Amino acid sequence: MSAEVPDVALAEVVARLRRAMRRAARNADPSNTLSVAQLELLSCLAENPGAGPSRLAHVLRLAPNSVTTMVNGLRARDLVSRTSGEDDRRTVALALTGQGREAVHRWHGHNAEILETAMARLHPAWQHLLTAALPALHQLVGAIDDLAEDADERR
Repeated sequence: MSAEVPDVALAEVVARLRRAMRRAARNADPSNTLSVAQLELLSCLAENPGAGPSRLAHVLRLAPNSVTTMVNGLRARDLVSRTSGEDDRRTVALALTGQGREAVHRWHGHNAEILETAMARLHPAWQHLLTAALPALHQLVGAIDDLAEDADERR
């Protein structure tokens, strides 16, 4: 990374952004009884339809038994459905139910509203710079995902 944006400073901003977003999203929907971990699992399942608990655990970097416990709780609330494979009963595919898709949609909607409101409070020049940086941020996320996949393959 260039000397203009030190690695540590960027990492600190990203960590603070994540915490601020979680806190703001919680305040935006106080009636939501799902934990952030459950919402992240639902979001991950929306991005990886048909994934099994072990795949979700891998992607989210959670213990498989934690994911299984969360999935069971989400199934009990009719947010996730589970099917077994025809050839191998140990093969499990998970899917969001209609209510699960709605929970993800609300969560993402709250996050978008928070960002829109926060951006509106910035000076127009900063708004412009952040908007212009979106393609680079998308590439940064992709590069980070690639690093994670590379590390997984080396294991």
